[in-house]
Amino acid sequence: MIDIQNFNFGARDAVLEILRTPKDAVLAIIAGVEGPSYRPVGATMAIFSETRRAGSLSSGCIESDISLHAMDALKTNATRLLRYGVGSPFMDIQLPCGGGLDILLLPRPDRGALDALAKNRAARVPSTLVIDSETGAMRVTEEGETSWDGRILRVRFEPEIRFLVFGKGPESSNFAALTHSVAFPTVLFSPDPETLDPIRQIGCETRELLGQSFPDNLEVDGRTAIVLFFHDHDWEPPLLARALDTPAFYIGAQGSQRARDARHLHMEALGVSREAISRLHGPVGSIPSARDARTLAVSVLAEILAEAMQAQG
Repeated sequence: MIDIQNFNFGARDAVLEILRTPKDAVLAIIAGVEGPSYRPVGATMAIFSETRRAGSLSSGCIESDISLHAMDALKTNATRLLRYGVGSPFMDIQLPCGGGLDILLLPRPDRGALDALAKNRAARVPSTLVIDSETGAMRVTEEGETSWDGRILRVRFEPEIRFLVFGKGPESSNFAALTHSVAFPTVLFSPDPETLDPIRQIGCETRELLGQSFPDNLEVDGRTAIVLFFHDHDWEPPLLARALDTPAFYIGAQGSQRARDARHLHMEALGVSREAISRLHGPVGSIPSARDARTLAVSVLAEILAEAMQAQG
């Protein structure tokens, strides 16, 4: 039984929090990284007061100091570039991981530009936020990688990894609950109401499967992972055959090596090429022979995230 009180711990999105809050705010962006860093260039945090913020830019060692500088930036209504770690004037603030971080503070950021960015992200459209680091002016474009060009900072926003989970029983529900709890977009598909109900209660999107076929009008992009958790493996071949026609970066199914081999033979009988079948992951998970639903969920998520990082280079 899933304890729904223990889910939905995902970090609040800085851009959305600014748009949801009518009071003045400062958008803080990691504008440069030297050496190891907890967060990448382009990571964002919203600051509303010295004690209220959304998101994070480190493991917690600089957020309070950033908030103090952000309040000063609000008073002067001027952008500010801070340096922490190597080369920083703040000698009393150390970065445990070493290296250096440049943080750009943007007081009262353009809500129109942030709204356009938020809409593109909701529609899973890659976008670039172009920022004048001196004036704070910003706009959203379709092209451009994260980079500096003179005083112009470009921050690329790719769609978040999305999980389409198909299955029946605790394996599928635990995996969907896990990915939803850390704020990954997730949809659980199942023919079983008992599998869907607890996941629906925690706010995760669910859809009922009415048959052994891939849902029509389901848009899948290259930042999507498709995972199947069925003990009745007859459900898998028709779903996977359609999934393999999509650009999903990860497609996998639960089961032993014997189940995998039988699955592959069944798909060949459906006319799926061996080249396409080679894209399938299975047995899924980075922990061999996981014996319970929770361990399997963590194991599969770790494997998928590792695949996503490798794909990004």
